[in-house]
Amino acid sequence: MFNSTLWLTLATLAGLGLGFAREWLLVAAWGAGSRSDAFLVALFLPEALRMTLAAGLLGAAALPLYLQRDELARSRWLNGLSPWLLLIAILLAGLLALGAPLWCRLIGPGLASEAQHEASASLQLLALCAPGFLLHAWLSIPLQARERFVLAGLGSLLFNLPPVLLLALQGAASSNTQLALACIAGSVLMPLALVLAAGRLGWRPWHWRGESGAGRELLGRIGPLLASNAASQGLALLERLIASLLGEGAVTWVNLARKLVNLPLIALMALNQVLLGMMSGKTGGERLPLLRRGLAAATLLSLPAAVGLVGASPTLVALLLPQQAQNSPLPALLAWFAIPLVFGAWNAMLARYAYAAGDTRLPLRCELLGSAANALLLGLLPFALGLPGIALAALAGVLVTNVLLLKRQELLHSLAWPAQWLASLLMLVLAAVLLHPLSNPWLQLPLSTLYAASCLAGLALWLKPWR
Repeated sequence: MFNSTLWLTLATLAGLGLGFAREWLLVAAWGAGSRSDAFLVALFLPEALRMTLAAGLLGAAALPLYLQRDELARSRWLNGLSPWLLLIAILLAGLLALGAPLWCRLIGPGLASEAQHEASASLQLLALCAPGFLLHAWLSIPLQARERFVLAGLGSLLFNLPPVLLLALQGAASSNTQLALACIAGSVLMPLALVLAAGRLGWRPWHWRGESGAGRELLGRIGPLLASNAASQGLALLERLIASLLGEGAVTWVNLARKLVNLPLIALMALNQVLLGMMSGKTGGERLPLLRRGLAAATLLSLPAAVGLVGASPTLVALLLPQQAQNSPLPALLAWFAIPLVFGAWNAMLARYAYAAGDTRLPLRCELLGSAANALLLGLLPFALGLPGIALAALAGVLVTNVLLLKRQELLHSLAWPAQWLASLLMLVLAAVLLHPLSNPWLQLPLSTLYAASCLAGLALWLKPWR
């Protein structure tokens, strides 16, 4: 587990690092204003599709179906469904492009009319990313089935490389159209990197004849996952909508905070994919020990990163965005968003425990209830507390989902979650009280780093997830 996770983490690290660099260069070049808000509103739906697929939406449904077939049947199944997948991708791109003005008004109702027009024009181009995203996710399935995770994990790097190069070279001279075209180029690079490897594993897109009923079988598995991800992305959309009503630049700040917090999720995303691949071939009794190791590893990876972000967020913002750091809400927002990271790390693991057994409906019901709690609080907390209210609403939704996943799968007494939750809260509170208020950046950053490293060492000695 750890060997595969390590290599996939390293492969994904460069991609998500470039994703943050894209947002950082965007703010540095265009500033936190209406222009950057407009492009981020336009990018929201394509980026949501890419991140949903990268998190394993298609793989969680298709991988168990692929693995239960022999080699000949696998190729026939994969090839027979490929044309239908491409047709869906083209229809999806058309839906995004034709409805661009409506989508942009829905996502960013607080944008000025000129910014709305810019966002709509950008989305009409960015819609062309959809076929590349879907084809990349589809071609990743035969590779993941053979535990070849690294090549598929390069998708984020390939997508982000062209826009990062454009912003680095042209800076403020870059246009919305040029940046959208760079994103399209990245979406084409993603599946191109997998074509040869998938071809060696039997992918032949011109062999259209597949199994009867394979499409209905896949739709039956993917339906609940689609609903779950729609709820998750709906919450992200609601966050952007609320942020657009809180003033100019708020969308950019929320988006940048999310990107920073997502960097520690690199290893967690890799661990989730590896764990699903390992548990899919096991029986019920063999899956539970794997789940315990996976949850211990999730805590080990997420908690030190979160305490480091809480403690050092003011210094990190000052170093990364010195022109934007003064009077910026980003340090406090980043610290608040780091807290749901710890508890949310368990949710993906617990959901994949159900997916490995072929149950995609139970996680859906739990996540919908957690999303409902999040949405309800999003309508209240941000207007009372400002931008931190968005993070607090997310925390409440994550905790509700976590408890429901444990209870519905009868895992409340099988896992040591109370001790890990208590330890997490204690470490986060100490970072917030002792480190975050420090005014000297040259003291805050090393102390936060030392504290995070101490937490990592202590958790490793306690949890020992490699056992």
